[in-house]
Amino acid sequence: MRQPAPAAARPADDPRPARGLRTIARVLPYLWPPGEGWAKRRVVGALAALVAAKLVAVTTPFLYKTAVDALAGQAPDAATMLGLGAVGLTVAYGLARLMTVAFQELRDVMFVRVGQRALRKVAVETFRHIHALSLRYHVTRKTGGLSRIIERGVKGIDFLLRFLLFSIGPLILELGLVIGIFAMAFGPAYALVVAVTIAIYVVFTFRVTEWRVTLRRQMNDQDTDANQKAIDSLLNYETVKYFAASEREAERYDRAMAGYEAAAVRTGQSLSLLNAGQAMIITAGLVAVMAMAAAGVAAGRLTVGDFVMVNAYMIQITMPLNFLGTVYREIRQALVDMGEMFGLLDQPAEVVDKPGAPPLRIAGGQIEFDRVDFAYDAARPILKGVSLTVRAGERVAIVGPSGSGKSTIGRLLFRFYDVTGGAVRIDGQDLRDVTQASIHAAIGVVPQDTVLFNDTIYYNIAYGRPAAGRAEVEAAARAARIHDFIASLPEGYDTKVGERGLKLSGGEKQRVGIARTILKNPPILLLDEATSALDSQTEADIQESLREMGQGRTVITIAHRLSTIADSDRIVVLEAGRIVEEGTHEALLARGGRYAAMWARQSTDEDDGSAATAAQ
Repeated sequence: MRQPAPAAARPADDPRPARGLRTIARVLPYLWPPGEGWAKRRVVGALAALVAAKLVAVTTPFLYKTAVDALAGQAPDAATMLGLGAVGLTVAYGLARLMTVAFQELRDVMFVRVGQRALRKVAVETFRHIHALSLRYHVTRKTGGLSRIIERGVKGIDFLLRFLLFSIGPLILELGLVIGIFAMAFGPAYALVVAVTIAIYVVFTFRVTEWRVTLRRQMNDQDTDANQKAIDSLLNYETVKYFAASEREAERYDRAMAGYEAAAVRTGQSLSLLNAGQAMIITAGLVAVMAMAAAGVAAGRLTVGDFVMVNAYMIQITMPLNFLGTVYREIRQALVDMGEMFGLLDQPAEVVDKPGAPPLRIAGGQIEFDRVDFAYDAARPILKGVSLTVRAGERVAIVGPSGSGKSTIGRLLFRFYDVTGGAVRIDGQDLRDVTQASIHAAIGVVPQDTVLFNDTIYYNIAYGRPAAGRAEVEAAARAARIHDFIASLPEGYDTKVGERGLKLSGGEKQRVGIARTILKNPPILLLDEATSALDSQTEADIQESLREMGQGRTVITIAHRLSTIADSDRIVVLEAGRIVEEGTHEALLARGGRYAAMWARQSTDEDDGSAATAAQ
């Protein structure tokens, strides 16, 4: 089970009012957006409708009382004053109730567009920010947990926008009006009983709800943990099947759900306790005021209509008070959920553009690593003073044992990370001085495992350049030698590839990835072990496609199989984060150093494999 972070690390969950107020303050700009007059007009109109609804609501019991007195013959003057008989008063009572509902619905109609626009804005802002966070952050966080945090946070804002504006303020207004009416119509004793009942109710609700926030946080943690395990297992469906681990995964998920179940039970039980306490307080206050009114009627000081009006007002404030319990509970819970989401927004991006950074200008595509040092962890350096220049249009391969820093060079070139020492330049421009978007636009990457979107083949190829026409997409597919395969499918380019492209074979996915990069048409190409996961025949076919794609471009190939890069213009051998050899394939073999030893070892392994295959 994931342990809750200490309080200092989770400021958004701090129940102190200052924390909640800061969170609310972050929402208000979405409610009153600068430069959007239509939204402000709708908010003002909704507030006006809300006040009108409350004013009509507090007059309704008075009409009810007057109608009862008119029927009982106890207050003919009141009926005469209003110019209505008992029937007219009854109709007026019904119209008042109808107007209350009408104003409330008008309020919602006017505000709904503002609320939904606010939700859209904050969701998109969070989504953009998550994409702006560094690769290091995404490697350490699970996608399922992030999606759950965003989902809960957006729902929390939805609740806060609707109920903070349309419940808390109006509730205070209505309670104040009712207490004032009781004081004027029946005396200060009635107003005091109502005020004390409300005060006890509010204090009880707030204190119990604060306790429930802790339980809610624990439930959220368990929910996130279970969701992460479910998504992780489903994304690794094939691996689960390879190891006959379906039942093991179900048990793992069940353990996570058991933790969520226990937390949810505690949360539900605490809710029952809160509801029971609220009901006892409200009932005690209602009975006390009604008993006072009954005594007044018996003594002749009050009419039957007064007794009915007291009951009507108490019932009327009971509803919003019960609603206050729900609203405050949900607001506190929403603040917890929003705090997690705003925590994401507060997470600083590790790699950021300098203010006013210009776009990268490609003159030819020369790449320079100038005495580059880099470490994912300061205690474990990966690259140590690497200097490498790849001339424009040159094809350079980088080889070396696992952990030597090959893939790190690709990540630094794409600026997933910034170097800790030295510099990486393209056409003389330090990557830290230009925009990340322009770097990403200039470099095409074909990774070892091409991951596709769960959409059509056409969408996945066109992702390289969304503005491209169909003819260009098909031309890219032909260049990647996958057009004929696509055309043979019943739905052609409209064929869905499934989650992460699982409906396609490894070679087919790789060709779609190559077509996507061809369509992007970048001046610099990074091939990160692009064929190491494929069989020999598929690898040979795709290597030809990659060679054609590299024509006229600066190409860096990170490779494990040396046979795939023997025709490179230059081969660089990395070992323990340093360049130990550099030259052409023939020159390195003639030198008899590390590259020659790696070549001999791989050649022997391939010969043994071929002999074993022939013997079968």
